[in-house]
Amino acid sequence: MQLGVCVASHIGDVDYVVRAEALGYTHAWLADSQMLWSDCYATLALVADRTSRIRIGTGVAVSGTRPAPVTAAAIASINVLAPGRTFLGVGAGNTAMRIMGQPPQRIAAFDRYLEALRPLLRGEESLLHEGENTIPIRHVMPDRGFVNFRDPIPLYVSGFGPRSLGLAGTHGDGAVLALPPHPAVMEHWWSQIEAGARKVGRSLDRDAYATTALSTIAVLDPGESSDSPRVRHECGAFAMATVHYAYDQWRQFGQDPPGFLADLWDDYCAMLAAIPARRLHQRIHAGHNCWVVPEEERFLTHELLQATCMIGTPEQLIERLWALEEAGLDQVMILPAFEPRYEVLERVAREVLPKLRTS
Repeated sequence: MQLGVCVASHIGDVDYVVRAEALGYTHAWLADSQMLWSDCYATLALVADRTSRIRIGTGVAVSGTRPAPVTAAAIASINVLAPGRTFLGVGAGNTAMRIMGQPPQRIAAFDRYLEALRPLLRGEESLLHEGENTIPIRHVMPDRGFVNFRDPIPLYVSGFGPRSLGLAGTHGDGAVLALPPHPAVMEHWWSQIEAGARKVGRSLDRDAYATTALSTIAVLDPGESSDSPRVRHECGAFAMATVHYAYDQWRQFGQDPPGFLADLWDDYCAMLAAIPARRLHQRIHAGHNCWVVPEEERFLTHELLQATCMIGTPEQLIERLWALEEAGLDQVMILPAFEPRYEVLERVAREVLPKLRTS
């Protein structure tokens, strides 16, 4: 089991990834959301210059905001600076698109995007679909150090539902997942990934196919409750991002919220009902994965924190990570709240990471 960090891209805080590398985290996944954070590729360029071992890439790039050739050129430019340790995570854009008042890219369009993207990451010619036209496209000046296609750029596809997991199997070298609520769920997700691979004649080797889940970790002090003020401070932003996502899924697609939101759902919806419809897409994601806005603090229930985050004593966390590893999960990337991120990084590295190295 590997531990990585997911980073709300901040062009002025490259030191955070530098410290993660020094502490032994294996990957830094820089998030891509233009109306929330710094540009992920500009930040990755600085990270590449300041690090030498940690694997770096997007966590995840958003298909709807850049055409596939633009994404390929951007990550291949980073691969010049960090050859052999650059990867590309890509998803349909649940937050990045919605905060601009648009839905995520639909599955059929995401499929075409990934189909066009994969050859481009190898420096090969691809086909770009523009309306009724199909255009052959490739990087025509890949030499002289403009881009690097010689060192492979693994493609990790974000999938939170059966169809997107299928696309991860169709196109990806790995999959980016939600945190499995139970290790047994991994087998169900594996079956969906492998079904997508079989549709195009791929046979996946589970040992070579990378799986990464997004969460955050809080290490409890002896006798500390899992919803203490400190835990809420460290994990609250990630937990509330789950509520934001569930609300968007409900209002746009009619999906029922998960059961652990039952006690807060009506109150949360009533709060947002007071927001003018024209600005609602901005309000939903206030503080996204960085902090909890004051009026949302009351929604941080024990059930929500437990369902969305990894909270426990060092022994409990190690046991849970081992169980997930046995089920086929290779990595957990942690995204703590912005203000206490360094403290979380240090404590997890001190009390959890060394035991994983010896497992």
